[in-house]
Amino acid sequence: MDKLIPSPDAGIEGVKDGATILMGGFGLCGIPENLIAALRRQGSRNLTIVSNNAGVDDFGIGILLQNQQVKKMVSTYVGENKLFERLVFEGALEIELNPQGTFAERLRAGGAGIPAFYTPTGYGTIVAKDKETREFDGRMFVLERAIRGQFAFIKAWKGDRWGNLVYRKTAANFNPMMATAADFVIAEVEELVNVGELDPNNVHTPGIYVDAIFQGTKYEKRIERRKTKSA
Repeated sequence: MDKLIPSPDAGIEGVKDGATILMGGFGLCGIPENLIAALRRQGSRNLTIVSNNAGVDDFGIGILLQNQQVKKMVSTYVGENKLFERLVFEGALEIELNPQGTFAERLRAGGAGIPAFYTPTGYGTIVAKDKETREFDGRMFVLERAIRGQFAFIKAWKGDRWGNLVYRKTAANFNPMMATAADFVIAEVEELVNVGELDPNNVHTPGIYVDAIFQGTKYEKRIERRKTKSA
């Protein structure tokens, strides 16, 4: 039951070249900062990263792109990363873009054991290219495959040694569904509490989904774009 590990480096020992990794986060909020840094140190390459976005040039997934560790990104929005753009145009990085709702549902389906589903989103656009389509009740739908990963890197606010997790505000974005859709789930938390301290009614991800957990350090919590308005 005790899933506590001493460091993020210990959690990613099994990540080999060519692995598919789900990474939670929305923009730079709720991203697994310590696990990404550990993966940079470890150096696994030819990775497929499934994440809502690609971070920025020098932070988040951007540091993995800098180190040429990523072969393919499965994302919804990548507009804040100039390095990402350059790599795609140079042919050095594959990209699979998804409508954001479809992306979320593909992950949810992967966690629920549903291999594929039909959605009207994207029909008649490039999104539907080479995909099966079907009519239901007079409306056309596109068949989308579920997403699963070998690993999921999850960031939560609080957690205990058994892997029970609580997210805070926007960090409860793709993290909960990704925690259900991978073979091995590693969670980093800002605060590690004793078993029994978390209110069971407020646990967002039960420990049954989590394989390893550690307390992270040095969270920068960067803001992608800071805009202020004079009084």
